[in-house]
Amino acid sequence: MDFVKMEGLGNDFIVVDGPTELESGRIAAWCERQTGIGADGVLMVTPLDERRVQMRYWNADGGPAEMCGNGLRCVALLARRRGWVGEDSFVVESAAGSHPVTVLDGEMVRAFVGRPHQFRVGQLAIGGYTVVPVGVGNPHAVIIVGSVDDAPVTEAGPRVEGDPMFPGGTNVEFVEVVDSERIRVRVWERGVGETRASGTGATAAAFVAHFQELTGSVVTVELPGGALEISLDDAGAWMVGPARVVYSGTVA
Repeated sequence: MDFVKMEGLGNDFIVVDGPTELESGRIAAWCERQTGIGADGVLMVTPLDERRVQMRYWNADGGPAEMCGNGLRCVALLARRRGWVGEDSFVVESAAGSHPVTVLDGEMVRAFVGRPHQFRVGQLAIGGYTVVPVGVGNPHAVIIVGSVDDAPVTEAGPRVEGDPMFPGGTNVEFVEVVDSERIRVRVWERGVGETRASGTGATAAAFVAHFQELTGSVVTVELPGGALEISLDDAGAWMVGPARVVYSGTVA
């Protein structure tokens, strides 16, 4: 099977053409970094018409996920470069809904992530941490910390991910508010571990910081892999960030 390796802010993906059926074991084997191709997840892109493509996403452990923000930008860039869509602005369909996207100059993509919402009223206390549960098409748990450099990501991340309050697991974001226009974030991704970036995680973090009146409606989110701009309006959340083709190949 032919594939393209892509990345957005260091969040890397194996991208294959659809439609086709993929087994979870095969996905996990491909994503294994020592014995496979190596990736945070697998994206499948299926052309629908000249204005729409469909994306599906699986985490590195082979489990399906509803949405992937960095993957969304990668899908948009690849679809436009392959000529599957006729213009720079089109729609990517995912399990989380429809996402208008625009491929900009310099491998930058603007994309509609969705409408973030706090899917449980109030905050949760899990393992001594105050957690804000947020839905961005997929589940997130946001923890405000004084410093992301000192945040207990590898300790608290798996504990919150597997807590019974999240029956299907959750992504976990550790968020440091720098000022009203900038936050720093580290991400523990469901089924993967700590990753260099997460588009939906950055969105969830920006949403919570704005909801708690710590930032404005436009914020730069600094992640270990780079920065995203997240904008919140009446429609929901938009992000602007890079996507890049790393290489292409064939896997048996």
